[in-house]
Amino acid sequence: MKFLHVIDPIERFDITKDTSFVFLSEAQKRGHQNYACSISGLSAGADGVAAYAAPLKVKPVQGEHYAYDKFARVTAAQFDAVFMRKDPPFDTDFFFSTHLLSLIDESRTLVFNRGSALREATEKLFILRFPDLIPETLVTSDKTDLFAFQKDVGGDIVVKPLDGCGGIGVYRIIEGDLNAHAIIESLTNHGERPLMAQRFLPESRRGDTRLIYLDGTPRGAMLRVPRSDDLRGNLHVGGTGVRAVIGPREREICERLAPDLDRLGIWFAGLDIIGGLLTEVNVTSPTGIQEINALEGVTLEADVIDFIERKVGELGR
Repeated sequence: MKFLHVIDPIERFDITKDTSFVFLSEAQKRGHQNYACSISGLSAGADGVAAYAAPLKVKPVQGEHYAYDKFARVTAAQFDAVFMRKDPPFDTDFFFSTHLLSLIDESRTLVFNRGSALREATEKLFILRFPDLIPETLVTSDKTDLFAFQKDVGGDIVVKPLDGCGGIGVYRIIEGDLNAHAIIESLTNHGERPLMAQRFLPESRRGDTRLIYLDGTPRGAMLRVPRSDDLRGNLHVGGTGVRAVIGPREREICERLAPDLDRLGIWFAGLDIIGGLLTEVNVTSPTGIQEINALEGVTLEADVIDFIERKVGELGR
């Protein structure tokens, strides 16, 4: 099979952590042809969607981990599958690239995850479709509403920007915090931009669970434990990954989300769960596979490529 990977510059990959790298490696190991391009390399014209892309080989040696052949314009119709793996943030460049991906004929080429779904299933707001699975949550740009919400949930909340990623812009605000007004004004651009507020979950100090979701089922999980001096458990800011058990609650959450995610074309996602409550559904280049592999002795990327091969097979190419 022939795969196109829409990725960030591969020279910046940390091959011990990057999920896209193990997708490339697993596909290569199976004899598939990998091509790669950036989102700026996507285009559309009379012959449909195309990419300025090049064949790509990878190997597990940091600094020597990739080798491109010649770049050329190739049409999306030449590929069996397109992996959309551009990292967050979800900005206007990413937004327009999803529109180009939506023009691909999906009766011939699988787009993983579907472009229209990446626009629809925004990582922060998607959880609002499942109010019984999430902590008390408010989306607003109004400071008065926000402080009323804080009082209603016991005076302890977490606020975050709707377009944030990797823990950037996440703050805990306890009632009486003298920084509260400044934080809210900054995040809302003085009431012009909405943010998300959630009841602070004390269980978060023991860690939040990153659950790898694939085609309706949980495939692996890890607990991201924050440092004692940081609110956030994100690994790149110093959190520690430890083994996590996939229990009945995690399976229930996946089962509840699966019909909506499948309908949209979100087959691969990273679910964030704290104390049995869903806090985010990460669809923009979800990560965590390599860390879970190391903790559990598994190869989750093999499950993903198995899924891709099956879906492409169903297209009858």
